[in-house]
Parts: sequence; C-alpha cells; structure tokens
Amino acid sequence: MLALTASPAPLASKCGIFTRFKVMAEKFPSFLPKEVENIKDPFARKLAARIERLPVQVSFSESSIMSSLVKPMIQSTTNPVVLLHGFDSSCLEWRYTYPLLEEAGLETWAIDILGWGFSDLVLLFSSFLCLLERIPSCDVTSKREHFYQLWKSYIRRPMILVGPSLGAAVAIDFAVNHPEAVENLVLIDASVYAEGTGNLTKLPRAVAYAGVILLLDEYKP
Repeated sequence: MLALTASPAPLASKCGIFTRFKVMAEKFPSFLPKEVENIKDPFARKLAARIERLPVQVSFSESSIMSSLVKPMIQSTTNPVVLLHGFDSSCLEWRYTYPLLEEAGLETWAIDILGWGFSDLVLLFSSFLCLLERIPSCDVTSKREHFYQLWKSYIRRPMILVGPSLGAAVAIDFAVNHPEAVENLVLIDASVYAEGTGNLTKLPRAVAYAGVILLLDEYKP
C-alpha cells in the first residue's frame, strides 16, 4: 500500500516552488469564469491555467459532457494518484498539494466531480436543483457512471483514489462498484451517501432552496 506523507520542504525547495508559481500573466482557459483573473494566489493561478476539458460519453446524455480536470505532465510506472474534491468545490482545492505530488514523481490527476467545478455550465447550474428534484444527470449513479467513463477513456489503470468530504462519498461508492479501477483509497474527513432524503422532500420549495444556499455559504472557505 502506498502511503503519502508531506513534510516541510527546505527553504531552497520552497523558493523553487514559488519561482515556478510566480504570479505572471497566465493564459487561462476560455471556459473559466472571468473572475479567475482576480485570483492572487500563485498556486491557484498556476493550476487554473492547466485546467482543461475532455469529452466524456455517458448513457444519460445525448452529447458528450465536457469534463474539467487537470492532467498529469508525467506518466510514471506506478499507478496514478487521482484527486477528487469536497463539497461545493473544484480541482483547485488541490492547488498546494498537486505540485508536491508532481515533484515527488507521481502521475497525478485532479478531477471535477459531475455537477461541480468547471464542467459544462448546464450541469453546473443543475447541481443545485438535483439536490431537490433528483435530476438524473446529478444523482449518485450518474456521478459514478461519469467518473467511470472518464477513467475508462483516459486513465485506464488502477488508481490511488483520494477523496475529502463529498469526494470521499464519491470515492467509496466508485470503489465498491468498480474495484478493478481502484488500487487504494485515501479518505479525508470522509462523508458517505445516505439512502433517500426522508422528510426533506416535504419541505416547501422556497425553504429547501434557502437551506441549500445556507449550506453552500457554510462550506465556503
């Protein structure tokens, strides 16, 4: 089993990282919101400039879903590390960790979970609605299928799957249903899926929407 640890780097190493992540005029992908230009964090700017979209074909959509992620610059002989993110977040959550993993020589992917991050805007908008109305393109099964088809099309090797919070729930569900795709699981402050929503389905829609907005505010960094 692979164990990943992080320790303070020597000053020279830190300086090296900051040199590479110097805030310059990075060219950001056109599909990112214009607010990305206001980011000051050099690590976030560098990783945002590397985000791209790849087409993923799924059964619940007639057209491919343009799915956002950060691809590795290196291909190692060991199985890749695949990073999922937490609730109401994106692959930029890994802006400080990602360069350290690459420096360690690990083939690393950072993937946006279906309905979050910077994938197709239609699905981004519906991610709020799916919590209340069970839109098929955002349910647990669809998230699993989307991730599997992405893995099958592009990664194609057993992975060390890392999931914090909501990402842990996605990772656990994926590993149970596709064990051939997962070598090891790394769970951080893990959440799990609950069966159904119980009495929440009886809430007035305005109250339910207000609850979602409050929850999103609570999870903002």
